[in-house]
Amino acid sequence: MAKNTICVWYDKDAEAAARFYAETFPDSAVGAIIRAPGDYPDGRQGDVLVVEFTVADVACVGLNGGPTFKHNEAFSFQISTEDQEETDRYWNAIIGNGGTESECGWCKDKWGISWQITPRVLMDALKAGGGEAKRAFDAMMTMRKIDVAAIEAARRG
Repeated sequence: MAKNTICVWYDKDAEAAARFYAETFPDSAVGAIIRAPGDYPDGRQGDVLVVEFTVADVACVGLNGGPTFKHNEAFSFQISTEDQEETDRYWNAIIGNGGTESECGWCKDKWGISWQITPRVLMDALKAGGGEAKRAFDAMMTMRKIDVAAIEAARRG
């Protein structure tokens, strides 16, 4: 396990989530699956407790902690994309697997985890500042999934 690891709380589906991420994003994998060594108040011996995984080279653990805590947009994975094809692939994978769309390139997977599917061209425009950043920002504010061509057009004015 990495020295610094993001711990993501799931109700009971950490393994399914980790497997979906590993199938969807490059440089992602499922590692150790840690099971309960005995029965406990809300579960049985052999239940999955913790799943080690990576998402785009980021070390994570999924904790099957039960329904006590719910996810919100205060935590999200931001995935940088190179073009519309890559943006569409990740967006459609998340939405098509029971997720939901949101605004400005944000969506949620079926486990409630927020994702920002962010084309590099958008970040480049925002970093440029000035009128270019304002035009790209204004265009982004009208979108759900980011439209790369529309951002490029906005950058040019």
